[in-house]
Amino acid sequence: MIFSERIKKVKPSPTMAVTAMAAQMKAKGIDVISFGSGEPGFDTPDHIKKAAINAINTGKTKYTNVGGIPELKKAITMKFKRDNNLDYATDEVTVNCGGKHSFYNLMQIMLNDGDEVIIPAPYWVSYPDMTLLAGGVPVIIETNDKSGFKMTPEQLEKAITPRTRAVVINSPSNPTGAAYTSDELKALAAVLEKTSVIPISDDIYEAVIYDGFKFSNIANVSDEMKKRTIVLNGVSKTYAMTGWRIGYMAGNADIIKKIEVLQGQSTSNPATISQYAAMEALQGDQTVLSNMLEAFDRRRRFVVEGLNSVPGFTCRMPEGAFYAFPNVEGVYSLKGWSAVTEKYGDQYKSSSLCAYLMEEARTAVVPGVGFGNDNYFRISFATSDENLKEGIKRIKAAIEKLV
Repeated sequence: MIFSERIKKVKPSPTMAVTAMAAQMKAKGIDVISFGSGEPGFDTPDHIKKAAINAINTGKTKYTNVGGIPELKKAITMKFKRDNNLDYATDEVTVNCGGKHSFYNLMQIMLNDGDEVIIPAPYWVSYPDMTLLAGGVPVIIETNDKSGFKMTPEQLEKAITPRTRAVVINSPSNPTGAAYTSDELKALAAVLEKTSVIPISDDIYEAVIYDGFKFSNIANVSDEMKKRTIVLNGVSKTYAMTGWRIGYMAGNADIIKKIEVLQGQSTSNPATISQYAAMEALQGDQTVLSNMLEAFDRRRRFVVEGLNSVPGFTCRMPEGAFYAFPNVEGVYSLKGWSAVTEKYGDQYKSSSLCAYLMEEARTAVVPGVGFGNDNYFRISFATSDENLKEGIKRIKAAIEKLV
């Protein structure tokens, strides 16, 4: 078979691969605990499900406008005003088939071959590959736990070239949970204001924040930044609606129009029933978030404390999202590590470590190499307390065998 050069450059999603592997093992009766999937373990709230059922019962099951029903677009503009103090007209927002689809569409309509997109690492696994699929060049800025997993203005300025088209700001971050403060965003904006680079603000985890952290968007910095920024968001993480596949974006009306032209020739409209559910999610009872956040916060503290008790692990406390991203570099110098690489290979150490934990501890976590740094792995704490307690216990026991 002959395939395009672009698809040859793209790797399968490691988060999806780990989740699928764990599911296959469970189907065979193997007791494996999966921490790979980036989705809340909670059910979608009842009032949102009822809105979808009502849409079905009232015949709202046909095609809609490519970029979403007008009522949902209006609800999105109201959400931006209510939560972010950002004013958008309805022709400045569009609805897509999930947050991943939003970013994919944006890359396709923005990039020409060779255009560069600055992506801080660790990054969500799909950013570089979607850039490559659009003919773009991912330019990676390295960060680590010592810098709080945040790029500095100096790093950003150094990375910008005449080919730079955009920079990705994912706050709170997948996989690290790191979030930029308002002052940090102002410092980044001061660099961008001297250029024509477009900030892409991926805010999908904006509601999942802890310890009184105040979420801010680079579009809030100034009118100039607001005009230039493309904001990505969705209902998946905030309302436990991952399978409903509704993402949305806001920004320059000309960009939004091109997104809808592209979408009209690919997926067409997002699922109609899901749109009505999303409208209820954005307009309805927002107190449903508090119980989820309380559980996430409890699990966050437990997981970070537990990981920091494992030999060779150090883990910072994330400001947001529902992931921990421990530094496991210390494991690579443990006495038993050579046996791990002998069995699983030594090209990517985090992959070997995760393979070892899958076999020895029956726990599924995602190698850090897929997120741009081989000295870490990602563990999702969006699962039950029971799974987390047992999983951390298993991981610690498995690592202690290498000491």
